[in-house]
Order: sequence, then structure tokens, then C-alpha cells
Amino acid sequence: MTFLSFFFIVVSLLSFIVAQLVLKRAMEFSAKSGFRNSRFISLISVGTALMTISFFLTLGLLQRFDLSYLYPFQGLSVIIITLMAAVMLKERLTLQLSIGALLISAGIVLVSLS
Repeated sequence: MTFLSFFFIVVSLLSFIVAQLVLKRAMEFSAKSGFRNSRFISLISVGTALMTISFFLTLGLLQRFDLSYLYPFQGLSVIIITLMAAVMLKERLTLQLSIGALLISAGIVLVSLS
């Protein structure tokens, strides 16, 4: 794997993670202020743009790499999103949730190794 390939994998993963966090924030904001608020529209636009970037980068990466190789990187998103939601969105991080996220990620890695 080249540095450029690794870079695109990381950018794809990070754009997916940030998109999830931004879209969650947008939906929280819409519950308070409605869907016609400019803040909601800007958050939805940014989240959708980031999700689109992640989608097309992933498609490009699938041209070069096996899905079984790329999927463990996507599995990391479970752990990262869980931690970032606790830090940025002030969501409650329980022991059960932490163990579940780790087990999901470990399962993805184990499946990819077979």
C-alpha cells in the first residue's frame, strides 16, 4: 500500500465520521428550531457533502483494494464515532456500549482475516 492509498482511506473514514457527527448535530438542532432554519440547512448541507465525499472515495478505493481489506478500516468508525459522540455531542458512554463497540470492531477484523 502506498502513502497516497493510505491517505485516501483515512480521508474516506474521517469524512464518514465527521458527516455522522454533523448530521446528528443538525437533527438535534432541527428538533429545537425546525427544518427551515438556516443553521439546520447549513449543517445538513455540510453533512451531506462529507457523506458524498466518503461515498465516492470508498468507490474509488474499491477499484484498487478488496472489500475484505477496506472493511476493517470502516470497522474502526464504530469505535471512533462512539468516542467522538461522547466527547463532542456529550452522549453518555456506558461500559456496555464501549464493550459492544469493541466487540463489533474485533468481529470485523476477525472476519477480514479469514
